[in-house]
Amino acid sequence: MSWLSIDVALGAMAGMFFFEKLLHAQLHWPAYLLLGLAVWSIYTLDHLLDVRGKYLPLSPRRAFHLAYWKTLGISLGIAVLLGMIGAFWWFGWGKELQLTLCLVLLILGSKLLIRRAGPGWMKELSIAMFYVVGIVWLPLLRANGLDLLWQDLVFLPAYIGLAFLNLLMLSFLDQDEDQQAGFFSAAWTLSPLLLIQSIRNLAFALIFISLAGFVLLSSFYRPFACVLLLMALIHYLTFFHSGLSPEQKRMRMEISFVLPSLLLFL
Repeated sequence: MSWLSIDVALGAMAGMFFFEKLLHAQLHWPAYLLLGLAVWSIYTLDHLLDVRGKYLPLSPRRAFHLAYWKTLGISLGIAVLLGMIGAFWWFGWGKELQLTLCLVLLILGSKLLIRRAGPGWMKELSIAMFYVVGIVWLPLLRANGLDLLWQDLVFLPAYIGLAFLNLLMLSFLDQDEDQQAGFFSAAWTLSPLLLIQSIRNLAFALIFISLAGFVLLSSFYRPFACVLLLMALIHYLTFFHSGLSPEQKRMRMEISFVLPSLLLFL
């Protein structure tokens, strides 16, 4: 699940459910299926491009993508085709699909620009921002304007911060391999000490914000604050657990993004 980025796709779907409930939006199962296909396609394409033409020692995940490059490439083409057909079938050529395509172009253009000219941490920050924008996009479009309160919007930067924390932690865990293979990341431009301190400060800030949301906001928002608190605590405790391997840390942190699915039981 981790090597194939299935956990990331499930986490994105759970994140969209988080914002659907938060914003009182009404979404149906095709929206989740299309989001899962989109996220899986983006991550798989990124992994395939990373290992293309590489003959250096690679991590198990990247070695897997290199070994099955052709099979995964065909699967990627099928997923993209199914996603495009499903999007036209479900959305039609309406405002939602047009705005979504504009968002895709913006993401691709920004990613290309940052990859060429931006500092390492900008890559992680932009991915975190676009990841959260992607999962909140449909709930935001489907939400009633009267239901959009400032309390709802507090959770948006908090979720972006959580995704950013995850990417900074992964950048630190993968820094040796990334530098050997020439992969662009935050570890390129930040010293290990500064990166660790930034991770610790961001984790504490997210834990504090989640606790403050639980105490200060109304009872409706407390389950959402609890979910964010759990995700932040899992990231912090997992990353600073000396007895876990980098791969174990990666898997635990990635699977924590499925925790918003607990809102199904509330």
